[in-house]
Amino acid sequence: MATTTSDGQKPSRAQDQVWTIDTVRELGVTTDIETAGSILGIGRTKAYALAKTNDFPVRFLRVGRRYLVPVHAILKLLGVE
Repeated sequence: MATTTSDGQKPSRAQDQVWTIDTVRELGVTTDIETAGSILGIGRTKAYALAKTNDFPVRFLRVGRRYLVPVHAILKLLGVE
C-alpha cells in the first residue's frame, strides 16, 4: 500500500519533509536514523556518522545493521513530551 499526502502526491524524502509535532507523532514507536536526523536538522551522512560514534543527540537502538530511534526520545528532546 503506497502512502500519499492529503493532496494525493507521494511524500518526498525524509530530508525534504516539513516536520510538525503531529507528523512526528504519526511515525509510530520508532523511526530510522535518517528520518530522526531530518527532524533534528541533521543530514543523512552526519546522522549515520554520529550514530556510528554513539554521539547521536537522542538514544537509539542498533538492530543488526539498522539504527532505530524511539520517536518518544525525539519528542522529549524537542521539549514536547
